[in-house]
Amino acid sequence: MAGNDIVVLGRLADPYGMQGWLRLHAFGDDPLAWAEMPVWWISNDGESWRECKLKRLKSHANGLVVLLDGVVDRTAAEAMKGILVGAPREALPTTDEGEFYWSDLIGLDVINNAEERLGKVASLIETGASSVLRVVSDDNTERLLPFVAAVVLTVDKEARLIRVEWGSDW
Repeated sequence: MAGNDIVVLGRLADPYGMQGWLRLHAFGDDPLAWAEMPVWWISNDGESWRECKLKRLKSHANGLVVLLDGVVDRTAAEAMKGILVGAPREALPTTDEGEFYWSDLIGLDVINNAEERLGKVASLIETGASSVLRVVSDDNTERLLPFVAAVVLTVDKEARLIRVEWGSDW
């Protein structure tokens, strides 16, 4: 499946225990709902996506752990660390007004109220408190902008533009 058909939902993190479980770093608000998808898609950054059956997904402590088909022990889990988890866009629910999949935001231009172009969204970072836009300008200046209402004023996916309350010299 082509990478642009897949929405990245998270990343597999450290192994958990000895029986193949992995911690899951989710890039969304309701990752337990992903248990309804019998097949996940996985990929190393830049490689082709491949199907992987989900065996179990559960909350544990302050996070999530997942068991995937074929990952039978800690050694196999260690080999999966850093793998991206995704799903075809058509398998995901539509977003409500003001909600976005991260993949919808990556590549959008960012301008401020003074009409200064700050750059493009290169990626997002989950901090626990909020998501953070990593915006990179043409001269490779990097800015980290919290994705909160006080900073992000509008997101226009059709115009591929995010308007923010953020100075170019901040």
